[in-house]
Amino acid sequence: MKQGALIFDEQTDRYDIRFDLADYYGGLHCGETFDVMVGGRWKPTRIEMAENWYLVGIHADDLSGLRVRI
Repeated sequence: MKQGALIFDEQTDRYDIRFDLADYYGGLHCGETFDVMVGGRWKPTRIEMAENWYLVGIHADDLSGLRVRI
């Protein structure tokens, strides 16, 4: 598994995972699953879109910067 941080790509209007300065996942799509670090523990989730992007079962006002692994 690779670890990185969620970032929002304004050109594609979707979230991506940044692993390193020039290493990106390539854009996340609805239903994609991964783990997110919450309260010092990894929790499985998936990304979905309604009015805004959100992570199922995870409460966060801003997804950008969350540590994830995929």
